[in-house]
Amino acid sequence: MKRQKRGELIVTDILKFIGENPGRSGLADTPARVTKSWGELFDGYGQNPEEILSRRFDGEDYDSMILLDNIEFHSFCEHHLLPFIGRATVGYIPSRHGGVVGISKLARLVHCYAHRLQIQEKMTHDIAGAINEALSPLGVGVIITAQHFCMKLRGVKEQNSRMTTSTLLGVFREQSVKEEFLRLTKH
Repeated sequence: MKRQKRGELIVTDILKFIGENPGRSGLADTPARVTKSWGELFDGYGQNPEEILSRRFDGEDYDSMILLDNIEFHSFCEHHLLPFIGRATVGYIPSRHGGVVGISKLARLVHCYAHRLQIQEKMTHDIAGAINEALSPLGVGVIITAQHFCMKLRGVKEQNSRMTTSTLLGVFREQSVKEEFLRLTKH
């Protein structure tokens, strides 16, 4: 059975499970629309972080912090399949042999990992690890702050809480670099 058709049957079963009539007119095209949207929402599985970071530029001995702040993203928690939405900050200090990447690549990397099922802690760790592996920088820092709909819509129904996670690698663990990173990100 083709993947698309199989997905549509799954959505039809979900509609029945929640008590809906998948044959009613308003839901006639819903299974196809849902599976199409899943393809877009979860396209991170088809992306390769190494490829995203593969095109590098000579940093001309640039040895200071590079930071991209306020990267908006949406993801889905692997526990309830509900969204979490937030912002990421990604920073690194290039090494002499690692080069630099275009800043759009940092945003693409965040979206690559965001478009997979996961927990925020793993996403933060994976983004930092991919930069560390691909660029061999002196250090990497990633901070993610997000609101989780599994807490907003169900369970505790906490409407205004935000979760913040960070991963600091290499020189970003040194107090002076950590302070600069946090100052620049206003955390």
